[in-house]
Amino acid sequence: MGEEIKVIVFKLGSEEYGIEVDKVQTIERMLPITRVPKTYAFVRGVINLRGVVIPVIDLRGRFGLEETEYTDQTRIIIVAVNDMEVGFIVDSANDVIDLHTDRIETPPEVVGGIKAKYLDGVAKIGDDRLLIMLNLSEVLNKNEIIQLESLEE
Repeated sequence: MGEEIKVIVFKLGSEEYGIEVDKVQTIERMLPITRVPKTYAFVRGVINLRGVVIPVIDLRGRFGLEETEYTDQTRIIIVAVNDMEVGFIVDSANDVIDLHTDRIETPPEVVGGIKAKYLDGVAKIGDDRLLIMLNLSEVLNKNEIIQLESLEE
């Protein structure tokens, strides 16, 4: 068996995604988001979380998925990417699982309409569940990170 990692499971539509727990700072309910002009469409703005200004990205918009209304289940997952905190808006985040790394397979070119470069792999859980593992450093590419860093100032 490979090593075991803890993964936070979240949903966008009917698909389940995973982010390693050690990359996640906190999971928050929806907070008031301050819009920022001249940013990418999927950048919703910034939030003030306990005195820290954090840029917030709608992952549905980032992945080109249809946007939906936010609900009571909507969450902002605060992750650390390249020494920077970023919030990802997801439909729901409701599970932490242990995952053996040998269950993670190389992703196909496109999974659920999302290009493989955003993915670390696809993990099989049980007989009928697939978990799409995000590659956080690709979800935010360097140019976008530079733009987001300027939001934090």
